[in-house]
Amino acid sequence: MSFLDKLKINHHPHSGALDLLKYIGPGLLVTVGFIDPGNWATNLAAGSTFGYALLWVVTFSSIMLIIIQHNVAHLGIVTGLCLSEATNRYLPNSLSRPIIASAMLASISTSLAEILGGAIALRMLFGLPIKVGAVIVTAVCIGMLLSNTYSKIERWIITFVSIIGLSFLYELFLVDVDWGQAVTGWIKPTFPDNSLLIVMSVLGAVVMPHNLFLHSEVIQSREWNLEEPAVIKKQLKYEFYDTLLSMGIGWAINSAMIILAAATFFQAGQPVEELDQAQQLLVPLVGNNAGIIFAAALLLAGISSTITSGIAGASIFAGFFGEAYNQGDLHSKLGMLLSFLPALALIFLISDPFEGLIISQMLLSVQLPITVFTQVYLTSSRRVMGIYVNSRSTTLLLVSLATLVTLLNIALLISLI
Repeated sequence: MSFLDKLKINHHPHSGALDLLKYIGPGLLVTVGFIDPGNWATNLAAGSTFGYALLWVVTFSSIMLIIIQHNVAHLGIVTGLCLSEATNRYLPNSLSRPIIASAMLASISTSLAEILGGAIALRMLFGLPIKVGAVIVTAVCIGMLLSNTYSKIERWIITFVSIIGLSFLYELFLVDVDWGQAVTGWIKPTFPDNSLLIVMSVLGAVVMPHNLFLHSEVIQSREWNLEEPAVIKKQLKYEFYDTLLSMGIGWAINSAMIILAAATFFQAGQPVEELDQAQQLLVPLVGNNAGIIFAAALLLAGISSTITSGIAGASIFAGFFGEAYNQGDLHSKLGMLLSFLPALALIFLISDPFEGLIISQMLLSVQLPITVFTQVYLTSSRRVMGIYVNSRSTTLLLVSLATLVTLLNIALLISLI
């Protein structure tokens, strides 16, 4: 029985301190999406170029992520539909088709970053060419998703997240961090000259459109919408704890990346322009072990995030047909391949892998308002959510966040003209 099949078994929770532990999981799958290679590229660029100054972007985007992910998880719990299915069901085709198509393009952009990051890690560790490494990462992830081993994937991904976090914790112990500047950077918004592209890239790397589809898909598969209202309310509470814990872990890991880059590369006056350049610079600054751990953690991040990107792509594409993700369904398989194969093809055309990672994250931030406004419309509709519809204050907050992201994107486009 696959992991998602197991999730479809109705849960009848009992009271007690262990209840929360039984519902930890969906949020951690989402966490993988924002500690992926795209995050590594943007965070290292932010820290090595601007020091601790852009840590506030991680704080802001993580808070925004908690609010938005919590809201989309409500959609899955209450309706039993993922975001793609709900868009297809409740919006006219003239709107739903372009929205889902743009989300599919965002999934391809995500897969590009994930596969490329894994390939860069293989080059660091074994000297493999980028294109060869990209083919290997893609083939491994396709094999895992098409096999009957998905029941093990969640445990592997949680293990990978733990290893990545411990890797950066170890490396932070090796460097001299100015924690005073770090604290200031976390809470004081600043826009250094020429930082807007990096700001938007960090934002797009943390709050990712495909993760909204992924979270709603994983959470809806538990079919809590079929339970009685008292049980649904309990699951809404536990989901918030899961999201808060998972996003907090992601905030800590992303912050650690920027801090490491600020304490090493920025202090040494060495802006990072490539991920493997970061590894090469770490060795003389911190030691050979740090370089190896850096590359190994990047490989784990690339593989695990590619897998979750594939699941998100499959969920988005299946939504075109009013279907949920199903590992054995043709539409889900096609969606996964449509996410991976165009991304792999683009990697063969990119001359600068690091620039490809940065641009892919920027494109995600451009698509993000489309997904968020769609989500807000659905969760603010009593026809969709019934008694669990957003309150006016929640709707206002979500609209404000989506509007802010849109304005930042406009400013980014103006700056590039």
